[in-house]
Amino acid sequence: MKPQRKKTTPKLTTYIIVAALFVTVALTYYRFIRSHHLPANKKDVAIGGGGDNESCDLYSGEWVENPEGPYYTNETCWTIQEHQNCMKYGRPDRDFLKWKWKPNECNLPLFDPLYFLEMMRGKSLAFVGDSVSRNHMQSLLCLLSRVAYPNDVSKTDDHNFKQYEYPEYNFNISIFWSPFLVNTEKRQDATQPFELYLDEFDQSWTSEIKNFNYVIISAGHWFLRPTMFYSDRKVIGCLYCSDTTIRHRSVTFGYRRAWRTAFRAINSLKNYKEVVFFRSFAPSHFEGGTWDNGGNCIRTKPSTSKESVLADINLEMYKSQLQEYKIAEHEARKKGVKLRLMDMTKVMQMRPDGHPSKYGHAPDQQVEMPNDCVHWCLPGPIDTWNDFMMELIKREEDY
Repeated sequence: MKPQRKKTTPKLTTYIIVAALFVTVALTYYRFIRSHHLPANKKDVAIGGGGDNESCDLYSGEWVENPEGPYYTNETCWTIQEHQNCMKYGRPDRDFLKWKWKPNECNLPLFDPLYFLEMMRGKSLAFVGDSVSRNHMQSLLCLLSRVAYPNDVSKTDDHNFKQYEYPEYNFNISIFWSPFLVNTEKRQDATQPFELYLDEFDQSWTSEIKNFNYVIISAGHWFLRPTMFYSDRKVIGCLYCSDTTIRHRSVTFGYRRAWRTAFRAINSLKNYKEVVFFRSFAPSHFEGGTWDNGGNCIRTKPSTSKESVLADINLEMYKSQLQEYKIAEHEARKKGVKLRLMDMTKVMQMRPDGHPSKYGHAPDQQVEMPNDCVHWCLPGPIDTWNDFMMELIKREEDY
């Protein structure tokens, strides 16, 4: 005789269905959080200046294909400047947008705008430097535009001194224009060289960074312009000047001393407990001539680490600033100042394909403008700098 089955009551069936739904939702949410915010294991955490997996060198790796990119376009982001709007002005290829950086020994998570905004809640971020620094800030604003738009709370219309606020997160971003990092005077005659006071702070940023939790400082290409060098208010040399009575200096002469002064300004801050990232020089990629003599950048894919060679002036500038950083970082540790390295030089040396070239204006627009192999298309490889930045800040926050 077969045993009779117990009838399942409607009430019990409802409980079972509700429990199953709860478990399904909980698992889905857990997987989402794990995939979007938390590393699955220590190998998935990229290291940038300390951390659990210090054997991982974040900056040694390769560019690998990423079919999901880009994460915004010139139509979805409002902050792209015309001369970096490569899509708008007819760049025909799109493959240069389909790459991400992969360190050899770990993974570098892609920038997550929601995660970043939560991590930066109640904090502030400043960029100090030249137009490439502005390029970086605009890349960050574009990536954040996927989830939030800031208020422009700038006190000026000058795009070199902008401030943006994300009120829902009490987070703000500012930029301070300082292409030479030190006190600089430009003569009224535009044909005359800049006057760099290599031992004097540029108060436009040195008096402000104490108010920020994070600062990213960089400089580079402006040091290739004609300049007069001063120390103790006396002329000590020049670069590309016509005066034969003044000692002619190398490009790295002023560059090295400007960084020395900039680092001295940072280390002189009293009771400064915040974090300053020194972002290393981003190389240009002129081929077939110099910037003012027909040079161009027409490549359409990244180089590999074996193909990429840092040489000539790019190598000299990188080495000189890195030497000054190491000296300053040693002093910073003694004073309790958090001076960190964001080493983009060799990473970006592999991206000759990421510049605007001639696609920074309309084809029929009559402009006397050289091909741009200094700045970066938006979207473009510079977006990856925010992958690095997010990881570096995450290490500081232990978030």
